[in-house]
Amino acid sequence: MRAIRRFTVRPVLPEPLAPLGDLAMNLRWSWHPPTQDLFAAVDPRLWASTGHDPMRLLSEVATDRLAELGSDETFLSDLRSVAADLDAYVHQDRWYQSLGSDVPRQIAYFSPEFGLTAVLPQYSGGLGILAGDHLKAASDLGAPLIGVGLLYRHGYFKQSLSGDGWQQERYPIVDPQAMPLSLLREADGTAARVFVGLPGGRRLAAQVWVAHVGRVPLLLLDSGIEDNEPAERDVTDRLYGGGTEHRLLQEMLLGVGGVRALRAYCRITGATAPEVFHTNEGHAGFLGLERIREYVEDRGLDFDAALEVTRAGTVFTTHTPVPAGIDRFARDLVEQHFGGDNEAVGVPVDRILALGAEDYEGGDPGLFNMAVMGFRLGQRANGVSALHGVVSRGMFAGLWPGFDETEVPITSITNGVHTGTWVAREMAELVSRPEVDATARDGAEDWAGVDQVPESAIWKTKAAMRARLVDYARTRLRDSWLARGASEAELGWVDSALDPDVLTIGFARRVPSYKRLTLMLSDRERLKRMLLDPERPIQLVIAGKSHPADDGGKRLIQEIVWFADDPEVRHRIVFLPDYDMGLAHPLVTGCDVWLNNPLRPYEACGTSGMKAALNGGLNVSIRDGWWDEWYDGQNGWAIPSADGVNDPDRRDDLEAHALYDLLEHQVAARFYDRDEHGLPRRWLEMVRHTLKSLGPKVLATRMFDDYVTKLYGPAALSSRAMNSSFEGARQLAAWKRRVREGWGGVHVDHVESVGTGEGAEVGGSAQLRVFVSLGGLSPDDVDIQVLHGRVDEADRLQSPSVVSLERAEDYEAGRYRYEGQVRFDRTGPVGYTVRILPMHPDLSSPAELGLVAWPPEASPMVNGNLR
Repeated sequence: MRAIRRFTVRPVLPEPLAPLGDLAMNLRWSWHPPTQDLFAAVDPRLWASTGHDPMRLLSEVATDRLAELGSDETFLSDLRSVAADLDAYVHQDRWYQSLGSDVPRQIAYFSPEFGLTAVLPQYSGGLGILAGDHLKAASDLGAPLIGVGLLYRHGYFKQSLSGDGWQQERYPIVDPQAMPLSLLREADGTAARVFVGLPGGRRLAAQVWVAHVGRVPLLLLDSGIEDNEPAERDVTDRLYGGGTEHRLLQEMLLGVGGVRALRAYCRITGATAPEVFHTNEGHAGFLGLERIREYVEDRGLDFDAALEVTRAGTVFTTHTPVPAGIDRFARDLVEQHFGGDNEAVGVPVDRILALGAEDYEGGDPGLFNMAVMGFRLGQRANGVSALHGVVSRGMFAGLWPGFDETEVPITSITNGVHTGTWVAREMAELVSRPEVDATARDGAEDWAGVDQVPESAIWKTKAAMRARLVDYARTRLRDSWLARGASEAELGWVDSALDPDVLTIGFARRVPSYKRLTLMLSDRERLKRMLLDPERPIQLVIAGKSHPADDGGKRLIQEIVWFADDPEVRHRIVFLPDYDMGLAHPLVTGCDVWLNNPLRPYEACGTSGMKAALNGGLNVSIRDGWWDEWYDGQNGWAIPSADGVNDPDRRDDLEAHALYDLLEHQVAARFYDRDEHGLPRRWLEMVRHTLKSLGPKVLATRMFDDYVTKLYGPAALSSRAMNSSFEGARQLAAWKRRVREGWGGVHVDHVESVGTGEGAEVGGSAQLRVFVSLGGLSPDDVDIQVLHGRVDEADRLQSPSVVSLERAEDYEAGRYRYEGQVRFDRTGPVGYTVRILPMHPDLSSPAELGLVAWPPEASPMVNGNLR
C-alpha cells in the first residue's frame, strides 16, 4: 500500500553532539576535509553506505553509538574544534572585506540549477555545477551573495540502462526535510509564502527552502504545497521537464517569485537588500520585470525610468553558443501570462513583449527570446570564455545593428572550478598548497610548491588516484550490469575490468550531438587496436546523460554501450550510467587524460577539463571553450580542428583520425616512455607544468574576482547612481527617448582630409574636417569619431584605433564642423572612416542604444569587420 503523505523525522542529538546538526546543515562540509573526517568517525561504514550524506548518517546512526560519542572526549574535542572553525569561517572578514566601498553591499545570483553536492540533486550538468562553484567561491572569499533557484521535487533524473543499452529515466522523490535545508519562516513560525499571478485570476504559491553554502544562503522555491491546485503544485516537479507552458511557469516562478522570495528573506532575517542582480542564463530573466514592477508601483517611476534603474544593477551571463540552447516562447503565450487581468499597473504587456522581441534580421517575430530579454534588461553581459565571448558577439550582433562584432557590448569571463570540491585530498596535500590567507585571493604563489615535489611522488599519487577510480568503476559497472538483467554468475570478468597500470582516459558530459560522444568510434577497428595494444594500451571510462526527450542522444549512448559490451574490449572501455557529482569526482581525479572533442565553437567553456588539470590530468581537446585560450603546447594536446570543412561527416572523419594519431603516437608514447626507475619523465614534466600554468587560472576564486572587477563593481556604482534619488534614472530615460526619436536627423554630411595627397609617411598625419547634421540633438548628445588603421584588400579596417574629434564650428542650425588628426604610425595600406555615436556619462558602452550614423559611402559591416 502507498502512503498518502511523506515526511522525514529528524533525529534529536544529545546535547554534547548538538553541533553535529549545525555542521550537517551547512554545506561547507562538502568541501571541508576535517568536517568530512568528523562525520566519518561517527560511523565509518554508515558514512560510506549513505554516500557521504551527513543528514542520512545522523538519522540512521544507532542511538547507543550516539551515546558513546557523547562521552568520547577525543571526539567531542574534534567536534568543538571543527564547529569553531566553521563559526570563524562564516563570521571573520575575508578577501572581499578588503576591497572598500566600491563593490556591492549585496549580490543576488539567480540560476535555474545549482550543483553543490550529490546529496542535493538540483542540477543537470555544467550550468548547475558552475553555479554551485560560484556560490562556494563567493563564500570562501567572504562575498555578500545570496543565491536564488528552484527546488525540484524529482530533481533531474536518475539514469540506468536497459538490456540493449537504451537510456532509461526514473525520478525518485526528493524530500527536502531529509536534506540540509530549512524552511524560511515568518516571526510567528509559519512558513513564508510568495505568490505569482497567473492567467484567469489564478495564482502560483511557493514556500522557500534555505540552504547554507558556507556563508552564502541559497533560496530554493518550492511549489509542491497544499496552497496550490494540483497543476500548480507540479510546477517545480522536474528540472527541465514538461512542455513549453510548464517551462514558462518555472521561469516565472524563478524570476518573479525569486525576487519576492529574496525580499521576504531580507525582511525576515535583516539581510542587506541586493544592489546587483546576476542572471545566470536567460531562464531567470523575468526577475528584471519584477524589479521594474517594484519601481513603478512602490517608487512611482514610469516604465522607462524603472527600466534604467533595473538595467544599471543587472548582470547577464549567457552560457550557450548555439541558438537551439536558448529558451524561446510564443509571443501570445507570454502575452497571456503577463497581460490581461494579470497585467501589472504601469508595466504594459506590449513593453514586456518588446524586451524579448526578435526584431532584428533573421529573427522570428512570433517568438519571445529569453536571452534577448536578458541582454536588454542587463546593462552588463558576458560569455563564459574568451572564444565564447567572440561567438556570443556574433550570435547577438543583430541587437546592435551597425556596429562591428568586436564592439558588441558582451565581454567574457572564463569559468573556473572550486578547488575544495574538485581537487583530490592527496593532490592537495602533495603540492603543499598553504592555507589561503582569508584576506587574499588564491594566486599563482599557491602553486609554486609544485616545483619542489619529486616526480616519483607525483607518479605515486596519480597511480593511487587511478587505482581508486578503477575500484570505483568496477563497482558501478557491476551494479549497471545487474540492473540490465545480468546474473552474478556472468560477471566474474568485472573483477578484472580496467587496469590500474594502464593509461586511463576519461570522457564524461551531457550528450547533445555537438559534444560528439561517438567520435571515438569513427574507426572501431583502430580503436580496438589501441585498447588492446600489448605494449601501450589505453582504457576509456565514459559517462553521460542525454536529455529525456533527446532520442538522438540516447542512440549515441547506445552505440557506446554496444561497443563497450563486446567481450573482446569490455575490460578496456566502460560506460558508467548516472553521471552526477558523485561519479564526476573519482573520474576527474583518477584519469590520466581528459578527452573533449566538441564541434568547435559550440563548447561555451567546458569546466570538466579544468578539474582534471587540477588533479594532474592532461587534456586532449579540440581548441574550444577554455582550452582555446589556455592551451600552451606543453599542458596537454590540441586535437586539430577541420573548421573549414563544410561536410559534417567529412569533418568528423578528419578530426577523429587526428585524435587517433594523437592518442597513439604522442599521448600513449609519452605515458609509456619510462626511465630506469620506471618513471615517465617527459609525461611528468607536462603534469608539473599543467599544475603550475593552469592551477592559478582555472580557479573559481579567480573567476569570482573577475566578476567583481569587471561587472559587479561597475554595476554597483551604476545602481547607486540610479537609485540615489531616481532623478538620474528619469533623466537618462528621457535622454534616451529624445535621442531615439531624433536619431533619424543625424547624418555625416561630408568628410574632408588634408595631408594625405597620394600617400603618406610614417610619423605623418592627415587633418580631418567632418561636417555633420544633428537635427534636434545637441553636440553634447553625441561623439564624433574617426576610426583608422590597417585595411585589407577589400578596404576593411582591421582592429582600428578610435579618436574623438573636436567641435570646431556651428555653421548652420543643427549643423556642425568637427576637426581632428589621424596619425600614421604604421606602414602599408591604411584607411579611416568616421561615425556618430550617442554619448552620455551613464552609458556602460557606446553601443548601448544600438544607434550609429556612418558616412553615406561607408558600409559599416563587411564580413564582420568595419569598412
